[in-house]
Amino acid sequence: MRRGGGDSASRHLVAGHRRCHLAAMVSKRIGRDAGGKRKFLAIIDDTPECMRAAAYAAQRAKASGGGAVLLYVIEPGDFQHWLGVEKIMRAEANEEAEARLGKVADELREAVGIEPEGVVREGTVIEQIHALIEADREIAILVLAAGEANEGPGPLVSAVAGKGAAFPIPVTIVPATLTDEDIQSLC
Repeated sequence: MRRGGGDSASRHLVAGHRRCHLAAMVSKRIGRDAGGKRKFLAIIDDTPECMRAAAYAAQRAKASGGGAVLLYVIEPGDFQHWLGVEKIMRAEANEEAEARLGKVADELREAVGIEPEGVVREGTVIEQIHALIEADREIAILVLAAGEANEGPGPLVSAVAGKGAAFPIPVTIVPATLTDEDIQSLC
């Protein structure tokens, strides 16, 4: 699994400037004609619908000869304790992130037959999605899954749909109700 984090300068920007900073920093994508491999990025968290996004990303990657990238973001607010406690909590959060990514990767290996790339980052989810897109110029499509709850599509999809999270690559939103067979037929 790759590790990474946002730079402190981008984390301390005011909300209004963050949008401009994040949108302006994206490098040109490396396409297949330049020897790149189209990658599909799925965000892994503790929501049940994230598996639908991961399955769709993996199936699309397999169908197009691309790759799947699974991103798990550890939120920064979880570590505001004394130094010793903070280190223990950070280590536990990293272990949990690696375990969750490993479980999802195992399921995708078995169901789809591809080897997904796992990435763990620390920071806010939207900033880390932007940072990973900037760092990996082969990432071409962000795949999210909408939740099944009556309250709305879920916090991540809602955040992405908001004004402050404009992404420089296409975003695919997969209904959480799609079965593996549905996803396979769509890909």
